[in-house]
Amino acid sequence: NVDDPELWRDCCVAHDMAYWQGGTADERRGADVQLSDCVLARTGSPGLAKRMYRGVRLSGAPLLPTTFRWAYGWGFGRGYAPLDATERQRAAELLAAYRRGAGGSAVGKP
Repeated sequence: NVDDPELWRDCCVAHDMAYWQGGTADERRGADVQLSDCVLARTGSPGLAKRMYRGVRLSGAPLLPTTFRWAYGWGFGRGYAPLDATERQRAAELLAAYRRGAGGSAVGKP
């Protein structure tokens, strides 16, 4: 039943983590495709998967002043920039803490 968000909530959480971390335009596109594929696999609804893909492509651009844009964990203006080794390490540490339950409802700033 596509009306039950519990079916695809994990897809959105994984997508949010990718958006929080950010990176290149190709990484964003990959995260959006993974979201769509996950929603399709969980719900069997090509329509819902397509709507979610289109929604994140339209609303998640890094230069939009939203709290859910690409690379929102780094603050506004980062754009499509690859993470360097230090940034990747910091993001990995924060994501690991979040997954252990220490992050609460937000991952935090890298």
